[in-house]
Amino acid sequence: MTTDLSSTATALFEKMRATNPLVHCITNYVAMNYAANVLLAAGASPAMVHTPEESGEFAAIAGALTVNIGTLSPHWVEGMIAAAQSANVAVKPWVLDPVAHFATRYRRDVVAELLKLNPTVIRGNASEIIALAGGQSAGQGVDSGDPVEQAEGAARALATAQKAVVAVTGEIDFVTDGTRAVRIAGGSPLMPKITAMGCALTGLVGAYVAIAKDQAFEATFAALTNFAVAGSIAAQSANGPASFMTAFVDGLHNLDATTFNDTARIEAL
Repeated sequence: MTTDLSSTATALFEKMRATNPLVHCITNYVAMNYAANVLLAAGASPAMVHTPEESGEFAAIAGALTVNIGTLSPHWVEGMIAAAQSANVAVKPWVLDPVAHFATRYRRDVVAELLKLNPTVIRGNASEIIALAGGQSAGQGVDSGDPVEQAEGAARALATAQKAVVAVTGEIDFVTDGTRAVRIAGGSPLMPKITAMGCALTGLVGAYVAIAKDQAFEATFAALTNFAVAGSIAAQSANGPASFMTAFVDGLHNLDATTFNDTARIEAL
């Protein structure tokens, strides 16, 4: 089964690279530059469009939309909602990254509105997913205070309730559509030391669902595997967070299908 999963992820990796999907990224100020460079290195084409005057129109022509609520403001929220509504009308997949949604009333209200627009994929850390499913998390701000395994039940419940794929990312990632589930290992302990790493991953999930919108579950675990493989490779030469950032982007750019397949560590549950 693991071999079959690796083959599926590798095939989607090759398709994503060959397709160069246009990904509409509404992300936060902190993440914008790094997320764009990660997507370019991975083989996608990012567009950082957020204003409501054009985000709805742009979402309709992009292959997928990703929405990250890291740095909210009313004008940006208008753009997020317009883009998600447009993506739905155009039957384009979209990914929600509910950054620290439990921290303030404003964030909770914004996420509640976005969830009504039926994201295709929800990606967050364990604390974010536990809280989004109605549980009590130990998160503080953007940092997760809960292990991924503690969020697996919440992820399954949220996926079923939202009819979405839910990805919980951490030391060992977990992906479920409410029925099927996998764990993905790999990466590096340095990854949480770099701001925007999770935000960039959300963008990469968008790139994969753009080229496999009828395979959102498979596309999501393929994207997470892509990240984990590149992280494992980067860890071999990095001396710390700064050198890891460079090695990671290079690892994404230089990755080939054989290395992807051989390094992938996906477990079906």
